[in-house]
Amino acid sequence: MTRVYSMPAEWLPVSIVPSDADLEVCVMDYDNIFHALVFPCQKDKTGWINASTKMYIDIEPTHWRTWIENH
Repeated sequence: MTRVYSMPAEWLPVSIVPSDADLEVCVMDYDNIFHALVFPCQKDKTGWINASTKMYIDIEPTHWRTWIENH
């Protein structure tokens, strides 16, 4: 069982990402600048999904935190 952390403001490493939870994820762009995606994502066994559209997305997040609806 994956542990979900209760501190949503704290960014956590992708190495401990929970499955099937709505997450805010952070990605690095070509200029090595970090950006948080503006939609919730989920991680499943095969990759990352846009939680709103249920479509797979080609991303490699570096960090995550619990998605909060007020974004």
